[in-house]
Amino acid sequence: MKQHDNTLSRAPSARGAVNRRTFLTGVCAAGMAACASALPSSADAAQTDSAPAAGTAQPMATLFDLSRCEGCGACVDACTERNARNYPQPRHPFPAMFPARVRAEDWSDKKEVTDRLTPYNWLTIQHVSVTYKEKTYELHIPRRCMHCDNPLCANLCPWGAAYKENSGTVRIDDDICLGGAKCRQVCPWDIPQRQTGVGLYLDLLPRFAGNGVMYKCDRCHDSVKQGALPACVEACPLGVQEYGPRDAIISKARKLAQATDGYLYGLDEAGGTSTIYVSPVPFELLNTSLTRSAGHPDFPPVQPVLQPQKHLAGALMVAPLAGMAAGALKILGTLRKDRDSGHAPAAAHNKEQDHE
Repeated sequence: MKQHDNTLSRAPSARGAVNRRTFLTGVCAAGMAACASALPSSADAAQTDSAPAAGTAQPMATLFDLSRCEGCGACVDACTERNARNYPQPRHPFPAMFPARVRAEDWSDKKEVTDRLTPYNWLTIQHVSVTYKEKTYELHIPRRCMHCDNPLCANLCPWGAAYKENSGTVRIDDDICLGGAKCRQVCPWDIPQRQTGVGLYLDLLPRFAGNGVMYKCDRCHDSVKQGALPACVEACPLGVQEYGPRDAIISKARKLAQATDGYLYGLDEAGGTSTIYVSPVPFELLNTSLTRSAGHPDFPPVQPVLQPQKHLAGALMVAPLAGMAAGALKILGTLRKDRDSGHAPAAAHNKEQDHE
């Protein structure tokens, strides 16, 4: 088995204001909860990815066997069909941004684009022809979020909009996200994509704070929690993808690479991911053959991230602040949805419940 060497490699709305007392009460509660959750408990210290706490989701992963994929696009179509209800519906015209150099990113008139990642296309297939050991390979590579074990997008989002579930799925909360694109800046694969003219920023300071919402694959988390497979996995007619418990997927990926004299990507890159590729050619070769541009991920030689304990002191300082911001924004986002839908205000969801 040859493992990839990762050292290479609304205008502001005039309709209804948020109740100040409700908002401040929620902020305080969110801050206290965030401070408590930032401190590791003995149970947390004993928990590992391979042994999730009782009652929580089990860490899951996806295996991509690139030797099987024929690029039929069934996975892309299935992704669009299942997730269309979650796609952005921007309001035009967009607020003028300050400074003027800040650009709007609008894909609302290009929803049919599938040859790259967009806010309306969370899975794309890359096609590449490579010659290796005097043999030419025509490879088709499904690409979407890698769902990192230690996701930089979640660790560094200043508003707590990006987060990782116990299942290993990394999500972006569109109730909170302000579209600052920090997640895309720190993602080794530049995965999240922005749509301007949608989201909470429109009700805050649309010229100065935010620029929309970031979107990416969430592994069909709502369907999966009901017992279904991710749409792309379910739709593939050739068994290119397999979704299951992370330990089992990693074991199968290693055995497959060994049996086929193949190469692995995703086990160690960026500290490890829940997306494992097995390829008949080295990923360094794939990386040099792919066209690198926005919305077209490559296979960079990502260095492993530092161990979480090395950042513990900083995390304990930042987590309460990010948690307070997330709590406040969550309340605002929930009230905004209730207002726009004409419903009576509902209590904001506790995001920890969404993580289970």
